Amino acid sequence: MTMTPDTQRHTVEKIGGTSMSRTRDLLDTVLIGDRTGDALYNRIIVVSAYAGITDALLEHKKTGEAGVYAQFADTDGGWGWNDALTAVCAKMHAQNAAVFDDEGARQTADAFIRERIEGVRSCLVDLGRICSFGHFQLDQHLLTVREMLASLGEAQSAFNTVLLLAQHGVNARLVDLTGWRQEGTDDLNACITAAFENIDVTRELPVVTGYAQCREVLMGTYDRGYSEVTLSRVAAVTGAGEAIIHKEFHLSSADPRIVGVDNVRIVGRTNWDVADQLSNLGMEAIHPRAAKSLRQAGIPLRVRNAFDPGHEGTVIWSDSGAVQVAAGVEMVTGLRDVYAFEFHDQDMVGVKGYDAQILETLTRHNVWIVSKISNANTITHFVKGSMKKMRQAEADLSRAFPNADLSLRKVALISALGRNLRDPSLLSRIISVLDGVGIHPLGIHDAMRKVDIQVVVEDADHDGAVIAMHRALIETDARPKTDARTEDARTEAVPLHKAA
Repeated sequence: MTMTPDTQRHTVEKIGGTSMSRTRDLLDTVLIGDRTGDALYNRIIVVSAYAGITDALLEHKKTGEAGVYAQFADTDGGWGWNDALTAVCAKMHAQNAAVFDDEGARQTADAFIRERIEGVRSCLVDLGRICSFGHFQLDQHLLTVREMLASLGEAQSAFNTVLLLAQHGVNARLVDLTGWRQEGTDDLNACITAAFENIDVTRELPVVTGYAQCREVLMGTYDRGYSEVTLSRVAAVTGAGEAIIHKEFHLSSADPRIVGVDNVRIVGRTNWDVADQLSNLGMEAIHPRAAKSLRQAGIPLRVRNAFDPGHEGTVIWSDSGAVQVAAGVEMVTGLRDVYAFEFHDQDMVGVKGYDAQILETLTRHNVWIVSKISNANTITHFVKGSMKKMRQAEADLSRAFPNADLSLRKVALISALGRNLRDPSLLSRIISVLDGVGIHPLGIHDAMRKVDIQVVVEDADHDGAVIAMHRALIETDARPKTDARTEDARTEAVPLHKAA
């Protein structure tokens, strides 16, 4: 791979699915914008599937509505998956029609995805026939099926993007990591190295599929967070100067739908520690495993609004010891529909093993643990998951510890996040502002690392607590902030969370 000198290292930039669905707008911002000549290059673009396509191929991420995969995996579902795959094909053709005005380009895009769809259909028919014999078990192949189906979405968006860029005079090149009809599987780093071996990023604009088939089996570990893992590994393997994620919103100080668009602040810079806390609350700036690759490679991450090209966005990186960050809250965010799973046993005092068995049980039932706290005879985990799974975990623990009292209570977690929360007045201010709006915390967690303070409130008080804490800790906080110049020129005055 040909690269520019270290002083002008290339960027690796990922475009999310919602943004990808506004392809025409992207031409005026991320893909081309006001760039001409050499400025069009020295970038690598990693694309997600168009919005809704992966939901249709697998299952709806929020509602759980069955897609092709879920119907195929349901052994009692018959041939419903076949009709679902035909519907996905029609949906993909409709997306092609929305992207291309030119009839020839649209037909080329339709033919590409039709060939892939029919290849997958034949594969699933054959697999179903083979697994009708007792020697072959379908569940042993389902993860492979899931990966194969998911890859169709990124293959379509990457192919279309290259075709569209070529129509506009850009020397774009498809880097298909999906492993389509490829023999053998290598590890992800080797796959990326081989794919970029003959690419000159100074003269070509590589467009990479967000899904990559590799020995690590990305969906087995990251499920639908694989595109960000691809972004981070491409950046690390190719020696990028910066990784960029283009979203349809800025990362801001709170959800503008709750506190109001005019009240949020764009947190121009923060660090990986804060990003990890944000991910733990289900609002990732980047998948935690993807962040690890960038952090270890010393590559900063920039989160930008794909449709606000004039704004530099938010930089996330490792703060050096020389960086002085003023104490203060950078974000206020919350998580609803959390359950406080309380385990109380008077016999626990001085006895080891309780915590280990509780963790094993929750993990076995695939219950997401957000936070926990304990004292001499009580361990409380704050968890998310289906009520069915939590009741199963509760039943298992009741059998294991018949003398224990177990309870589930629906709550919300509100978190104040920042690189430096070592202001001794923060706790009292939070309690005071919540009391002022009639919200009484059920609990407060303030760890010694001082990057987050979590407040447990009634689920119905979620929005009110976020609004009150954001107003007091961010909107009306007049204390001086760290000058961006003391950190790095790349982080100059720029905006974390969903700001429209």
